[in-house]
Amino acid sequence: MRLSIITSAALAAALLASPALAASGTVKILGTAQGSPVTGTLKMTDGPKGLSVVGDVNGLTPGLHGFHVHEFGDCSDSGKAAGSHYNPANKPHGNALKDGQEHAHAGDMGNVEANSQGVAHVNVTIPGMALAGGKMNAAGRAVIVHEKADDFGQPVGNAGGRVGCGLVVVTGN
Repeated sequence: MRLSIITSAALAAALLASPALAASGTVKILGTAQGSPVTGTLKMTDGPKGLSVVGDVNGLTPGLHGFHVHEFGDCSDSGKAAGSHYNPANKPHGNALKDGQEHAHAGDMGNVEANSQGVAHVNVTIPGMALAGGKMNAAGRAVIVHEKADDFGQPVGNAGGRVGCGLVVVTGN
């Protein structure tokens, strides 16, 4: 009888850790200005090290662009309705990918770099963040792509206007 309980518990733990059961979602990035060429699709997946964000953003000017999860899932008003960087722990601005959640806003993903064709390939993991559930989650928020590089200055990195915005939508678990 005891062996059966241990086996069941081990099976349940393995299933819960399975990538097939991890929360997943998408972000459809669109330009914030009428006629903007900015578009993209990002896939988000919960993982053991945090929230994985993978995809491409097209139609950008070549170079670095600030890239952040913002507070609200609203891209109206040229992306301004998305509010500030997502910062549930009230930390200073920084790069959560390098500095961790202890030293940066939860949504601070640093910069993406657009190549000479205006395409930015994204492949990052935000430590400590999840798609849904938990203390720091992205579901129902917006991802913003800024016009300029994030210089990590205070309070929000001086990345300029919002050229792309997309809502984080949970698509599975």
